[in-house]
Amino acid sequence: MNASPPALAIKSLSHAYGARKALDDVSFEVARGRFCALLGLNGAGKSTLFSLVTGLYAARSGAIEIFGFDIAKAPGEALRRLGVVFQARTLDLELSVMQNLRYHASLHGIGPLEGKRLAKEALARAGLLERAGDKARDLSGGQMRRVEIARALLHGPRLLLLDEPTVGLDIKARADILAHVRELVSRDGLSVLWTTHLIDEIAESDQVVVLHRGKVLANGTAAEVVRAKGAAGIGEAFERLTGKDD
Repeated sequence: MNASPPALAIKSLSHAYGARKALDDVSFEVARGRFCALLGLNGAGKSTLFSLVTGLYAARSGAIEIFGFDIAKAPGEALRRLGVVFQARTLDLELSVMQNLRYHASLHGIGPLEGKRLAKEALARAGLLERAGDKARDLSGGQMRRVEIARALLHGPRLLLLDEPTVGLDIKARADILAHVRELVSRDGLSVLWTTHLIDEIAESDQVVVLHRGKVLANGTAAEVVRAKGAAGIGEAFERLTGKDD
């Protein structure tokens, strides 16, 4: 028996909206302490998968396990190990940065003093401690994302899901957010599932799961996916995987 289950295990997952199948027998794993990019065009099924993993929807068939805990059978144990950054901005713009984090802490049953301590630590890691008293609306888009990441990690999860987290950001802010999350992986051993449609956010050593029309077309390091398709880079490999399936 495996003593150390993966951070995330997706097992034969399928989901449909009426007659439209959004996910079709999807299976893959995210190892502990790895950065995994879920790469797909709009409509590939990334958001549906994200909603299933976070418990927003119940899976119709298949299973989802977070560090070995099935979210259908032990949702509390599974989801408390999970941090989430949604694509849509979710900070309360009228609250201060610190108030946003302390409110989130209270939702997780963390007391006010401990919540304040954890919030300060999280903001320090994000390089935003000096903005703690500022209203969220006064932050730049990239700074808001950093606060959302800090908030998602406040309760100590070991798996972080980010759904298209760089949408709407300029090139520098995109690069800063990506570097920040990669540092959390390398420094803290965090496991990350990063959904994107942007090829330039993927490094050769990243695990890449290519999702297209609800199916997994490739799964491996970016370098392995490129070699398997005889391509010059991940962009060309992605085009070869997704461009000739009609």
